[in-house]
Amino acid sequence: MKAMKKNLPVLFVIFGGSGDLAHRKLYPALFNLFRKGALQDNFAVVGTARRPWSDDYFQETVQQAIIENVKDVEDKLVTEFSQHFFYQSHDVTDESHYIELNNKISQLETQFNTQGNRTFYLAMSPQFFGTISQHLRAQKLVTDTGYNRLVVEKPFGHDLESAKVLNQQIGDSFDEKDVYRIDHYLGKQMIQNIMYLRLTNPLFDSVWDSNHIKNVQITLAESLGVENRGGYYETAGALRDMVQNHIFQIASQVAMKKPKSLTSADIHQAKQDVLNSIQMYDSDEVNRFFVRGQYDGNHSENSYRKEEQVSPDSTVETFVSGKLLFKEGPLKNVPFYIRTGKKLAQKTTRVDLVLKSSHDLFEENQDNVISIEIDPENKLTVTLNGKQLSQTDLSSLQMKFAYTQDEVAQIPDAYEKLFYDFLIGDRTNFVHWHEVKTTWDFIDRIEKTWQEDSRQPFAYQNGSMGPKEVSQIFEGTKDSWIFKG
Repeated sequence: MKAMKKNLPVLFVIFGGSGDLAHRKLYPALFNLFRKGALQDNFAVVGTARRPWSDDYFQETVQQAIIENVKDVEDKLVTEFSQHFFYQSHDVTDESHYIELNNKISQLETQFNTQGNRTFYLAMSPQFFGTISQHLRAQKLVTDTGYNRLVVEKPFGHDLESAKVLNQQIGDSFDEKDVYRIDHYLGKQMIQNIMYLRLTNPLFDSVWDSNHIKNVQITLAESLGVENRGGYYETAGALRDMVQNHIFQIASQVAMKKPKSLTSADIHQAKQDVLNSIQMYDSDEVNRFFVRGQYDGNHSENSYRKEEQVSPDSTVETFVSGKLLFKEGPLKNVPFYIRTGKKLAQKTTRVDLVLKSSHDLFEENQDNVISIEIDPENKLTVTLNGKQLSQTDLSSLQMKFAYTQDEVAQIPDAYEKLFYDFLIGDRTNFVHWHEVKTTWDFIDRIEKTWQEDSRQPFAYQNGSMGPKEVSQIFEGTKDSWIFKG
């Protein structure tokens, strides 16, 4: 494993610096890089938002973010870290504010010797991404000294057309190589482990193909409801919120061919090749292979339609399940069964690869399964057949690997890992525009079918694993979900 690079010079501008994401994730991630030495003397952070904060007040909020979200912190180190933070009240639509911001950045670049390296982090509503990126170029915040990188959060557009417009706006100011589209799932340890498990172990590599794998199951289940995000969820739904990005990114890592090398370019090319081969569905196939649901409450909890900022007759899905088929790659024509939803029985993110039976000598022969659990535990389980004790009947055996508590404590948070990656210019774990474009094309076809369909989403009870109708997506009559909840 390569040693972490130290004292990386950079000046961050965080648009949305007063927001919840910055408080819970971004500042703690930066602090962890600071105490590990990746950031030392030569960095500064300018937080921007509409609120009229002072530098001192901003530094206090940063300190509070660290105290609330990072374990085992030293007060002296927190104070030292916060002294690299400065604030600029900013209206992203006002040209003059960018001139003021550039003046402040220039002063801080000299003070902290950041060597002209600038990273602009857009931690705010996507509707402003294009506006901000265009102003950054027009008001000369994008310079010819050092590097200039733009980091954007999801969602990247609402559909294919809006994503194209947004990409064009950003592309007018930044080259694709300088745009880092964050999908925080790609910073998770076990998702990054998928490629290593596949390609470095003959035990897995030899069976990772359509001759041996019967189906792949991807589950992203959440036990909570929409909470205070009802307004956002009414415009997104589970399909746009989870499938277009997280699930497709996981699926492409499982389904892609072996890359030519471990460079970012070759890995993205392997992912794009398999995504390009996805089978696009017509309306009849959408209705056959995709199921949408909506949580319906129980005696003690709200249904989705009773949540704040949700329409009482909403048809937005809080659960979606479906089948994906890739026409190229080692898992050509192997069904990928996917599901994600709110208010489900258990919070988990996992991939289950179900292997084909090798023979039929034993009637009780069970499926062998390779299970990669991403959340809440980092765990690998291989389910095998074996002989029961003192009998000749088969029983199910499990081989398990899990990180120790000490190892888990050393695993960086997803945002910390991704921050470090874009600091060193490694784009492997970020989303390329062509991946965004292909996945939106697929999602739009499903959305169009649902919009033209007068049927309601299937209701499911809080604490279940979704509507019972989800079983219709399986090809085989004996196939079912490996994870039962």
